[in-house]
Amino acid sequence: MAMHSVFKAGNTALITGAASGIGLSVAKLCRSQGMKLALVDVNTDNLSKAKASIGGEALTETFAKDVSRIEQWDDLKSDVEKSFGSVEFLMLNAAVNLKGGWEDTGYFHKTMDTNLFGVINGISTFLPVIQKQPHPTAVVITGSKQGITNPPGNPAYNASKSAIKTIAEHLSYDLRDSSTSVHLLVPGWTFTGMTGGGTVKEKPDGAWAPEQVADYLQQKMGENVFYVICPDNDVTAEKDKKRMLWSVGDIVNERLPLSRWRDEYKAEAEEWMAKQKV
Repeated sequence: MAMHSVFKAGNTALITGAASGIGLSVAKLCRSQGMKLALVDVNTDNLSKAKASIGGEALTETFAKDVSRIEQWDDLKSDVEKSFGSVEFLMLNAAVNLKGGWEDTGYFHKTMDTNLFGVINGISTFLPVIQKQPHPTAVVITGSKQGITNPPGNPAYNASKSAIKTIAEHLSYDLRDSSTSVHLLVPGWTFTGMTGGGTVKEKPDGAWAPEQVADYLQQKMGENVFYVICPDNDVTAEKDKKRMLWSVGDIVNERLPLSRWRDEYKAEAEEWMAKQKV
């Protein structure tokens, strides 16, 4: 299996949301290839633990930053350039998964500020740094299946991840003639600190481990895949595709939105997906 050329000894990876879960697993993958690491997270305790778990003290720096605040990105850029001089691999992975209602504007603001503007801030700050490099570079943005199929229950989170998908698609298009590849990582059910609102302590059988997501990302980047849609132990790639097609069909067929979860469409959806070939 060919590996993306960004995974190279001496290159620098900057990863947000790096103190745990998928971000930490990707950081360990990068280190296994001899890369230097700039680990960014808002949780200082977890950052210290992450650095200790990775090892290679001289090749790893941690930065306690709130990705929603652009002024902290300015400080981060200065610190990273001073420590490493360059960034070849940028992974914008930090996110929150909050709960709130329609009257709770704070829930919407906090979700969008972190999940969406954390990505926008990262791109605007570090894209010029990445594009200065004379060799291939990469940007990975972590989305969610909730930003594609849009299940009911968390409109702010879904909207933030849907917006991230759009941002990543446009970034990929705008950089189509450059040496920077862009990838949208869409994990399946993954056992992380956000699983079950942070209350689940043991990995459920149906979930992937974060290391599996990191390995799948590396594989798909080597294949130059933009939409890195991860399966898990419960949901196959085929089922994911059928769910996505049904969701788009709400628009094409003038159904009510989120029809897969509405009682009047459930039987039709199940029958359609049973017959559909993808």
